[in-house]
Amino acid sequence: MEVDERSDIVMSRTASCMQWSQWQLLDSILPTGGFAHSFGLEAAVQTRLVSSPEDLETHIIHLLDNTASLLLPFVYSALKSPDIETWHKLDGILNATLTNQVSSKASVSQGSALFRIAASVFTEIPNLKMIRDASLGSKNVYFHHAPIFGLVCGLLGMDPETSQRAYLFVTLRDVLSAATRLNIVGPMGASVMQHRIAIVAETVLEKWMDREASEACQTSPLLDVVQGCHGYLFSRLFCS
Repeated sequence: MEVDERSDIVMSRTASCMQWSQWQLLDSILPTGGFAHSFGLEAAVQTRLVSSPEDLETHIIHLLDNTASLLLPFVYSALKSPDIETWHKLDGILNATLTNQVSSKASVSQGSALFRIAASVFTEIPNLKMIRDASLGSKNVYFHHAPIFGLVCGLLGMDPETSQRAYLFVTLRDVLSAATRLNIVGPMGASVMQHRIAIVAETVLEKWMDREASEACQTSPLLDVVQGCHGYLFSRLFCS
């Protein structure tokens, strides 16, 4: 009886500690490099597609829908089978899918940073370091962000719905941070907008979640075209 009680206490404590790790994964203080990217917003501002808070809100909604349709399938597929073989396969498929050089480089940059930080921080999950170490130096591994996010979520014990919602949350958080630094909206206005868009984001999640990588698609190709112009901007604040 005492053994069972101790076992229950240990399991409960382990689950509680795992929740701290899950929350830390979404914390903006985790240095994954997300704030160095604007997700094409800077190019959209300089091409006059976004010139007001109203334009910004419309742009973000389209961005979330495009992110959900294109990248959530890779997050979902990776977290369902958080192993090195599945991740390598999804990483290669996404690398072939992202024909936009700017978004592809941004994905690799963020993914590499996330994997490096996750392997160093979440030491209670030795598989993270083992998988990363086994993949470093390989010419066939690119370290794209979405599959790595799904892999980390899967190893941290996050359920599929929460993991996919978290990916959209991180995207929304980072693009609004970029909007604040581009002076499109102030910090208070960005917070209000984030809360307002969250309702739409949940609808987007319900529409696109739990899809396999083979179902990935783009809903807003114009966003991809605009982001591809980022490298031609005369002056740039962000990497993408």
